[in-house]
Amino acid sequence: MLRLFVCSICLGTLPILWAQDIHWTQFNQNPIYLNPAHAGNFNEDLRLTANYRTQWRSVSIPFQTTAMAADTKWKGYGLGANLFHDQVGDGKFQTLELQASIAKGVNINKNQQLRLALQFGFNYRQLNSAAFYFDSQFNGYIFDPNAPTNENFQAASMIRPMLGLGAIHQYRINHSLNLEQGLGFFNLTRPNQSFFLEDTKRDLRINYFASLNYDYYPQLTLQPSIQLNFQGPYRSVTLGGMAHYLFSEAKQIELSAGLWWRVQDAFCINFGYKKGPMYAGLSYDINYSSLVPASRGRGAFELSFRYVFIRFKPPQKQYRICPDFI
Repeated sequence: MLRLFVCSICLGTLPILWAQDIHWTQFNQNPIYLNPAHAGNFNEDLRLTANYRTQWRSVSIPFQTTAMAADTKWKGYGLGANLFHDQVGDGKFQTLELQASIAKGVNINKNQQLRLALQFGFNYRQLNSAAFYFDSQFNGYIFDPNAPTNENFQAASMIRPMLGLGAIHQYRINHSLNLEQGLGFFNLTRPNQSFFLEDTKRDLRINYFASLNYDYYPQLTLQPSIQLNFQGPYRSVTLGGMAHYLFSEAKQIELSAGLWWRVQDAFCINFGYKKGPMYAGLSYDINYSSLVPASRGRGAFELSFRYVFIRFKPPQKQYRICPDFI
């Protein structure tokens, strides 16, 4: 009965659900999705990231999201590509997005830099409507899954172009304080998201984030952060931070822990492990919203992975030129 009730709620709110973009608890570990101006914004030569999120396992069939990204530098530009796949609920409603980003940094002065970026790509969506249940299949006495749904789906899949813009401001306040904040605009093409005859525009999403890196002492770095998302009637505010402790400088091992609060939704705990060029993180969301009777407090489990590469640069040999008279 609970499963049917949840499915009914989801069906009744499909236009709202389909109008929202996905979100990540470890948003700092998915930099290009957070803001395309992050493309090439790192010290090494090549960066690979991967993220996985599973949500609402205790409510219904879990929502599952997988993302992969790569970015590098080329002739002063940052180049990046990101791919994510999202699957939701009984109807296996799937979203696939592939986008490319190009970014350029401009130095304001020796302590400040402004990065601007353009992101473009496509959005593909697919729905298995035969897996849903509708009220017309209830004849007043029993539910008959073989009865006609009386729903007219215009299409089972669609593909739409996507466009986004991003800007990041980086400010080195002093030797121990660095501030980074960014503003992103997504879904500028306002693609139609409806599988029916009507035109349901995907809402423009505006994202703001800010992160402060504070080197409390050489082994400990504190990183408070905030993220705001505005999309149509949807609002999301995430507050919190991470603490990074350099456990072994010789082995380049760093341990991280953090706590996040997504307002009116969940508290999130986060742990990370970094060794040399590799970072792995995991987080768990404890739900406290009005969905608690169904979720029983269980929210989302999320994994992140990052690896950076440095091109091998052979050491330059310096020769001493002997004077002619020797």
